[in-house]
Amino acid sequence: MSRLHTPRTRLIAAAASLALLAGCQQGDDPGDANPDSTSTDEAQESGQADDASTSAGPDGAAPPVVEDAPEGLEDFYGQDLEWSSCEGSFECAELAVPLDYQDPGGATIELALLRSPAVGQAQGSLVLNPGGPGASGVDYAMLAPMVVSAQVREVYDAVGFDPRGVGRSAPIQCFTDEQMDTLLGADPTPETPEEQEASQELMQEFAAACAENAPDLVGHVSTVEAARDMDILRSALGDDQLAYLGASYGTFLGTTYSTLFPERVGRLVLDGAIDPTISGLEMGLGQAEGFERATRAYVEDCVAGGDCPLGDDVEAAMAAIPDFLDELDANPLPVRGDVVEELTEGWGMYGIIVAMYDQAGWPILSQAFAQAQQGDGTMMMFLANLYASRSSDGSYDGNGMQAIYAVNCLDRPAGEEEDLDRESVLEQFEQVSPSWGRYLAGEGACQYWPAQAQETIEDYSAAGADPILVIGTTRDPATPYEWAVSLADILDPGVLISYDGDGHTAYGRSNDCVQDAVDSYLIEGSVPEDGLSC
Repeated sequence: MSRLHTPRTRLIAAAASLALLAGCQQGDDPGDANPDSTSTDEAQESGQADDASTSAGPDGAAPPVVEDAPEGLEDFYGQDLEWSSCEGSFECAELAVPLDYQDPGGATIELALLRSPAVGQAQGSLVLNPGGPGASGVDYAMLAPMVVSAQVREVYDAVGFDPRGVGRSAPIQCFTDEQMDTLLGADPTPETPEEQEASQELMQEFAAACAENAPDLVGHVSTVEAARDMDILRSALGDDQLAYLGASYGTFLGTTYSTLFPERVGRLVLDGAIDPTISGLEMGLGQAEGFERATRAYVEDCVAGGDCPLGDDVEAAMAAIPDFLDELDANPLPVRGDVVEELTEGWGMYGIIVAMYDQAGWPILSQAFAQAQQGDGTMMMFLANLYASRSSDGSYDGNGMQAIYAVNCLDRPAGEEEDLDRESVLEQFEQVSPSWGRYLAGEGACQYWPAQAQETIEDYSAAGADPILVIGTTRDPATPYEWAVSLADILDPGVLISYDGDGHTAYGRSNDCVQDAVDSYLIEGSVPEDGLSC
């Protein structure tokens, strides 16, 4: 099934850009604005990940003896990280990990790291992951002042890493930017046999391009492998246990880590949780229901505020959104100031969806709808660019929109819905989400993926681990609240915090109840009452 995850780096960048637009009038032109998050390419010249090399270990020197190193991985654990200054107060380094954990003496890859040093006396490192999959932890760590509280920054070095296949860490690059424009702007609801065939051919081309352009990596970017990388990182940072904050997909990475290394779990916070046991089909259905819920919250707010461009009745306004996308399918709108000259149904879908992740985007979405009613798709395209981490010149900031397929297709391969015909699947999705069901019912590239994960996990209970905080937001579109409830139940040490609110994730964007509980846990080890409601 299709998966929609938006990493918090993108959300933070979107919030900043949307704030700048908040005072815009409907006729203003956002075509020259930069919707992308801060780039650190220049800062990573010394940490730029290379393609897989054939060196047998991380360096030529004998590594120190590390008691917790798994057999065969002694050369990687306890690496002496060579931190160097980058982007002012930040520090960059590289971490060597095996390409294939079943052949640790074979090829290696380098993972890009960035550290934001603690403001005070550090009690250890807090490893960050913003989600995706495909988001840059390096970029996320640069945003540490907006990601974690000042109190947490006082006592932790914030450390971000680009997971394997992502950003600056041997990135998966299947399509060119121009081809990605074609992929994202393509018809997301093919109806005729000809449209369906063209859609499938595009997915086949993408999967084939991944196999051709990244043959060594295409089967080695699973979450299990990324979690094993994270334990090597923990060791290299000199920490006996991992302190970790993961958002969205980052919760799945953290859950996987806690399952593989329960004795190494320190203070883990999983915000915007994913149920690790659900199938791709179930994930798609959950997100369809989540986006329906979030869309209704937006529409109710729009109608209640008056002058809603979708109408003055909630049900009519809800129906107006799929009608708008249908009209784009037939008659795309012109776009100003972008190499993409037309707002298609595909681009329009992403423009609307990105505003569901944070209620700060709701007023801008309403302006975009109003502008579109005047025959101009520029502002809606601006929102779509925020989702795709894309600039109006057609360049993409990172490879997140490609890596998401690579990781997800290994973690949740196609298969369980093979016995279901397309009409049956579509019926299930439209039943839970009249607005978005048809958009999330497609299989995407996974049915053509050229590799399978070498290692899977059956039991995610993480028995023996220290308490793990699991946070769920009641109207989270991308990671529905029910998944957090399930994860807290699946994890033996799971402790649930519920935030009654809108948008994706809670820590750093909700209220003092969530903030204080997480800060006390990270700083003092104080575990909140299971089931805390905020």
